[in-house]
Amino acid sequence: MTQAPEGVLPVDKPLGWTSFDVVAVARGALGAKRIGHGGTLDPLATGVLPLLVGPATKFADRLHTAPKVYAALVLFGHETTTDDREGAVTTEADVPALAQSDLDSAIAPFRGSIEQVPPTFAAVKVGGRRAYARARRGETVALSARTVTIERLAIADWEPPALRLLVVCSTGTYIRSLARDIGRAIGSAAHLGGLRRLAVGSLTVDDATTVEALRGMPDAAAFREADDRILPLADRYREAPAAELLSSWGRSA
Repeated sequence: MTQAPEGVLPVDKPLGWTSFDVVAVARGALGAKRIGHGGTLDPLATGVLPLLVGPATKFADRLHTAPKVYAALVLFGHETTTDDREGAVTTEADVPALAQSDLDSAIAPFRGSIEQVPPTFAAVKVGGRRAYARARRGETVALSARTVTIERLAIADWEPPALRLLVVCSTGTYIRSLARDIGRAIGSAAHLGGLRRLAVGSLTVDDATTVEALRGMPDAAAFREADDRILPLADRYREAPAAELLSSWGRSA
C-alpha cells in the first residue's frame, strides 16, 4: 500500500475556485484524507494556497498567522455590496485626478497598525452566524472594526481608474476593505478588481504547484516522483518573504 505524503504543499489557486475546491482535488490526487489549508482565498483571488497534508495539518494555525503578500487591483468610480467586482454597485463617484505622488501621500495613513471594518460579505461570525450568510438573507450586518497591520503598502502602477498595489499585511486583513477605505479616504469610491496572493510567509508563487499538475497525477507516488514541492514541516515558512523578491511582484495583480 502506497504511503500517503505529508508536509506542506503550496498550490496556485485558480480564479473562480474556492479554497475547499482545491483541497478536494488534492485529497483525490494525493490519496490523503487529512488535508487542510493555511489561509482561505476568495474565489475572486488567485495565488498561493498552502495545503497541509497528513500530520502537517497541526501546522495550520501557524501558517494562518504568517504575513501575507498580495498584488491588488483597486478600481475607482464605485463601491459595491461585496467591496469587490462581484457585487452590485452601491455608490458612484468621480475618479480622482491625482498625481501618483499625491496618491501615495493619501494612502500613507493605511500603513502600519490600523482599524479596519471587514466587508459585509465576510466569513466572520455575527451572533454565531457568518456575516455573508446574514447579508445574503437581506439582514443588516453591523461589523466591528478590528486592528490589523499593513507592513508595506506600495503603488506599483496608477493609470486611472486602476490602481495597482503591493500589500504586505498581517493575518485577518481584508484587501477588499482596504480598497473600499482608500476610495473613501480620497473622496471617491473604490472596490477590489482583482487579487493575487504572492506569498504566505516564506512560501511564494514560485514554490506553488498547479491544480492541473495535481489532476494529472494517477496517484500519490507518481506525484512525489514528478514534483518535489511537498515540503517538510518547518517554522521558517512563517517568516516574511525576502525583501529583494517583493520589488518584482508589483505588476502581477
